[in-house]
Amino acid sequence: MSQFDLQDELNHPRHATPALTGLIDRALSRRRFLGVGATAGAASFLTLNPLNQALAASAGSPLLGFNSIAASTADTIQLPAGYRWQVLVSWGDPLFADAPAFSETERSEAAQSRQFGDNNDGMSFFPLSDTRALLAINNEYTNQEYLFAAGKVQSLADVRADQAAHGVSIIEIALQDGQWQRVLDSRYTRRITANTPMHISGPAAGHALLKTQADPSGRQVLGTFNNCANGMTPWGTYLTCEENFNGYFGSAAAVTPSAAQQRYGVAAVDAGFGWHAFDPRFDLAKEANECNRHGWIVEIDPHDPQSVPVKRTALGRFKHENAAIHINADGRVVVYLGDDERGEHLYKFVSAKALDRANPKANRDLLDDGTLYVAQFTAKDGEIRGEGRWLPLIHGQNGLTAANGFADQASVLIHARLAATQVGATTMDRPEWVAVHPSGKQVFCTLTNNKNRGTEGQPVGGPNPRAANHYGQILRFAPQAADHSSDTFSWDLFLMAGNPKVHPGTAYAGTSNINAELMFNSPDGIGFDAAGRLWIQTDGDYSNQGDFAGMGNNQMLCADPNSGELRRFLTGPVACEITGLTFSPDSTALFVGVQHPGEEKAPSTFPHGGMPRSSVIVITREDGGVIGA
Repeated sequence: MSQFDLQDELNHPRHATPALTGLIDRALSRRRFLGVGATAGAASFLTLNPLNQALAASAGSPLLGFNSIAASTADTIQLPAGYRWQVLVSWGDPLFADAPAFSETERSEAAQSRQFGDNNDGMSFFPLSDTRALLAINNEYTNQEYLFAAGKVQSLADVRADQAAHGVSIIEIALQDGQWQRVLDSRYTRRITANTPMHISGPAAGHALLKTQADPSGRQVLGTFNNCANGMTPWGTYLTCEENFNGYFGSAAAVTPSAAQQRYGVAAVDAGFGWHAFDPRFDLAKEANECNRHGWIVEIDPHDPQSVPVKRTALGRFKHENAAIHINADGRVVVYLGDDERGEHLYKFVSAKALDRANPKANRDLLDDGTLYVAQFTAKDGEIRGEGRWLPLIHGQNGLTAANGFADQASVLIHARLAATQVGATTMDRPEWVAVHPSGKQVFCTLTNNKNRGTEGQPVGGPNPRAANHYGQILRFAPQAADHSSDTFSWDLFLMAGNPKVHPGTAYAGTSNINAELMFNSPDGIGFDAAGRLWIQTDGDYSNQGDFAGMGNNQMLCADPNSGELRRFLTGPVACEITGLTFSPDSTALFVGVQHPGEEKAPSTFPHGGMPRSSVIVITREDGGVIGA
C-alpha cells in the first residue's frame, strides 16, 4: 500500500508496525500489560514477530534518506551529515529599524514590544512569493531568571516588560543567496502581546462569565499569553493556542477558587510570574472572571498588521496545545485539539458550514459556528488498539444541563473540561500536538507523559497503558471511512517511548522501534511534511540519568508512518526544548524552535555565547535537496 489505511489494517493486519500486530495485542492481553508490574512490554515482541524481523533486517524506509545520529549532551545543534543550520532570530533581536539591540542587562516594555519575544514555540510559514514569506511565531512565556537581574518581577514596569515578551511575533523573511534571512522593518512585522486588544467571538461572547469591570460587554479582552503551538487555516490566518494561562492569576487576599477554577488550575498562588501583585487584572480577588477570558484559540491575520485578533470560543476553553486543521470531504473544517494536562482530554471541532475556496474572506467566521466533541476510547482488556467515539458537547445533551451546572451552551464551552467529564470522556496522558497525515486517513497525537496515571480517576489501560508514565506514547487513530465528521474511529499506539537499557523486557522499554541507541522521552511537537514523514520533537527530562540515562538532550526524530521505522535527526543544546516546526513549500528548508536553552541557569550559552536565548533555526541540506529525503 502506498498509504497506510489504519481502519483496513485493524481488520487485516499486514504491516510490521511496532504497536499494530495481532501477535503483540494477544501477547499483551495474555500478560496483562497494565502498568509497573508488567513483565513483557511491546519491545520484547520484536523477536517473536516474523514481519518485525523482516523489517529490522531491511531497515530501509524509502521515506528516510539520512542516517540516525547519536544522542548528545553538547550545547549545540547536531544534525546528520550533509545538513547545516543557521540562526534565523533569537529572543531580543530587533524587529524594527528603531528598536534597540538585545541587551543582557536592560529590559523595558518599550524594548520588548519591538523585539522578538521570548521562548518561541509553534509557528507557521505563509508564502508571499517564491522568495518571500511571513513567519508567525508563538512566544510562549519568559524565563525571568534571565529577563530580570533580580530573577523575578518587582514592579509594574517589570510586569509590563514581561508581558511584552509574551504573545506572538510576525516577521517577514526572504531567500537571499540560498539562505532565509529576516527582513528588518517589514510592513508586515508585528508584535502581539499580553496587552494587545482582541475581540471575543462565538457562542460565549458576551456571557456573564466573561464580563469584567474593564469590559462589561464580555466581548473585548487584552492580550494572549502562554501561547504554545499553532494552526494555519486554508484562508490564510494563524491560530495561536493559549495553554497554561492559569499560572498568571493569583491573589494576596484570602481567595477560595471555585470548583471550576480549581479544575483549570487557577489558585491564589500563581506559577511564579507575579503579575497579580502589580496588575489588578490578574488578581482573583479583584477580577474573578478575567481568567475565563483566557485558554482559547486566537485567530490572527498575519497579512494585515492592523487587524484585531479574535478569540474563537466555539473551540472550547482549556489548555490548548495546537490546532490541527483538516478539510473534510464535504468541505467542512475539522480542528483537532489537545488539552495538555495530566488526565485531560482530546477534542475535535467540526464547522457547521463548508469552506468557500473561491472566497477566502467568506471563511473568516467559520470557526464561530459548529460542534465541539470530546473523545472516548474503548479497548479490550490489556490491548493497545481499539475503537472510539466522539461525544458532542451540546447543551441539553448527555447531562449537560442546568441541573448539572451548565446553564447554556456558553457555559459548556467556558467550562469544557467539566463538560468532558460529565459526558464520560477518556482521561489521557497529556494530549499535546495533533497532526493529520497528508492522505487524510489517519491522525496522530502525542501523549507526552503522566506521572499520575494509575491514580484514582486515571485508570491504566487503552491508549494510556502504563502507570506512572514518564516516557509517553504516540496515539494514532482513523475516522470511519476517512470521514472526519464521523462519530466513530479506530485507534492504536504508533509507538511507546521508553528506555530498554534501564527497563529491559518491560513495558517501560518501549515499542520495537525503540532501542538502546535510539530512545527518547516525552514526545511533544509533531508534524507531517508533504511526503508524509512524521517529525517528532521532545520536551522531556534531559538529565541523562536514572530512568532517562542515555537519552541526552531533547531532540527531533523522523518516522515513516507506514513501516514504523524511526531515526534521530537533531539534538538540541543544554536544557532546551525542541518545539515548533514548519517547512518552506518546496521542503528544502525546515524551521525549528529551540526553547529555553539554559533553563533554570543550566550551563548553556546557546546560540551566540553569553546569555542563552531561545531561537528559531533554519535547517537546509548542503546539496539544496528536500529535508529528510
